[in-house]
Order: sequence, then C-alpha cells, then structure tokens
Amino acid sequence: MTHRPALAALALVLCLSNGLTNAQTPAPCELPADFEPARLYGLWQLTLWPETGSPERPSSTGAVLFERHPEYAGGVRGRLKRSGPGNDREAVVSGDVADGEFNLDESANGVDLDAVWTGVPQACGNEFQGTRRPAEGRPSDEPTLQFLLKKASGWN
Repeated sequence: MTHRPALAALALVLCLSNGLTNAQTPAPCELPADFEPARLYGLWQLTLWPETGSPERPSSTGAVLFERHPEYAGGVRGRLKRSGPGNDREAVVSGDVADGEFNLDESANGVDLDAVWTGVPQACGNEFQGTRRPAEGRPSDEPTLQFLLKKASGWN
C-alpha cells in the first residue's frame, strides 16, 4: 500500500512530461484548397532549374512581387525579375491558388502569354514548388523549368 503514492507520483510525472512534449511540438498547419489572395501579397524569392537539375544549381534566380489584382478579386498580379542568358528578364505575372494548385501566367509584354506555371503550396503556404512551361505556341527553344518560390522574410 506504500506503492500508491509512488504510482501516483509516477503518473503525475508522465502526464506532465507528455503535456510539455505536446506543448513544444508545433501544430501542423492546414493548407486551404483556395488561398486568400492577400496570403500571396509581398516579395517572393525565385529559383529556377532544369527538369533534370536541382535547386542547388539554379539556371536562374530572381524575385516576384505580388499585389492585389486590379481586375480579378480572387487573384494576384505582380512583376517578375530574374537572371537570364545575357540580360535579366522581366515579366508581368498573374495567378491564384485554387483547388490546392498554384497557377501563374507570365507575359514579357503584358499582352502575350509566354509561360504558365503550376505548382503546389509547401511550408504552410510560404513556399510554392512546381513547373514553369513555355505557353502553347511559344518558341520551342525556351526550356521547361522547375521552380521554387519562397516568401521573403518580413512579408509573412
């Protein structure tokens, strides 16, 4: 009968240590199927690499600045600037996240579609990874690239 206080103390220690362990473990984030456009606003770091390559050896790097889309309440519009062979490249981009998929259209002149981007959110929506493909009818010398967009610190 002297074991009861020892068992109660052990049970208390186990309960407390389990509570501390749970308190230290961050809760997993849930990614909505459709992102509010405001979650995309801000500066994003861009890395592009060939399909057979890796992000550690990028073929191009740059940034994208997303803002409210002036005509489509459910999306974003922004400017992309990235390194390219010879000169830096700039483009207008528009897109959204719908049904869990990131979609982006890219246009160098703001009129003609040059590339389409499709990807998925990662890191609680602070990253997107996917594929950038030349738009249908564009020159075939433009390669398909993998991309990673990471939200710049201070924009969360």
